[in-house]
Amino acid sequence: MKISEETSTDGARTKRAAPRRAKVLVDFALQGGGSHGAFTWGVLDRLLEEPWLEVEGVSGTSAGAMNAAVLADGWAAGGAEGARKALDTYWRQVSDAARFSPFQRTPLDRMFGRWSLDHSPMFIAMDFMSRLFSPYQLNPGGSNALAPILAKEIDFERLRNSPVKVFVTATNVRTGRPRVFRNADITPEVLMASACLPTLFQAVEIDGESYWDGGYSGNPTLAPLVGELVSDDTILIPINPVERPGTPKSAAEILNRLNEVSFNAVLIKELKMMALLRQNSIPGNDEGAEWARMRVHIVRNPIMNKLGYSSKLNAEWEFLSMLRDEGRKSAEEFLVAHGDDLGKRSTLDIDQLLAEMK
Repeated sequence: MKISEETSTDGARTKRAAPRRAKVLVDFALQGGGSHGAFTWGVLDRLLEEPWLEVEGVSGTSAGAMNAAVLADGWAAGGAEGARKALDTYWRQVSDAARFSPFQRTPLDRMFGRWSLDHSPMFIAMDFMSRLFSPYQLNPGGSNALAPILAKEIDFERLRNSPVKVFVTATNVRTGRPRVFRNADITPEVLMASACLPTLFQAVEIDGESYWDGGYSGNPTLAPLVGELVSDDTILIPINPVERPGTPKSAAEILNRLNEVSFNAVLIKELKMMALLRQNSIPGNDEGAEWARMRVHIVRNPIMNKLGYSSKLNAEWEFLSMLRDEGRKSAEEFLVAHGDDLGKRSTLDIDQLLAEMK
């Protein structure tokens, strides 16, 4: 409930509760981005404080998939507060696991407040080796530090029956097509498949098929949110900047921007498809009506333009908590600017995407 201020006759300010508003059913679309997913954690943490927001479903990829599964499991255990607690615990566990990671900032980076690992000897060595050798050579055992955290922090049986529907995307290596996993199908392997960068990890095998990061085919996938949920309001929480000022010059900057463009391309294409279907929906046609009703919103993330690729591997608690705080700040700005629009009108003009194609 929002709090407002009023002034009494003696000039003193007192706080009064704003009128309770009717519940609004929403769903979330969460992008991936390694430890940058802690920004999404912050956004969710703030939004979940609003008692009038009721979450029906979450679509997530990579780190977004982790956030989605943890949120849904926590919600099943204790509602919105349970989800907030579960997300906090998960990211603390990620930080604890990375405490002795070889990927650490240098003392000079710490001194100047730089979050990147660009000068970390181990990151530089890993980056170089990954261009010469595959993870099948560098990590023949296929170990993944997230595996024990996921198994410990998520009750997958409880997730199966969570009232929050989850859609996790992974990319089929053989076909190049996305596969969307739902609550009953989600396992630690599914979540690791959704976050499987092929230069760092071996493909994850599920049901006889190999999978890579879902960002290549759906970052995140939006169609299930429109076609399978009652909610008409989708709140998109992006991680990869759509626009980044300047032209990258160094090899690291070029690769970082290339990854951002490729991971955003699928999402932008899906938004354009939705805009086209909505514009051409036929009255009386149930499928067309779904697109016509949809309302899309976005929580802006200006902090991401200041961060590069290597910081996605920085899991220091100081960094994660900074991203969480930035996420909460962005969510607060979103609520102030567009909170009253939820349940009423779209605040992201996806039709403009079609206009830009002409």
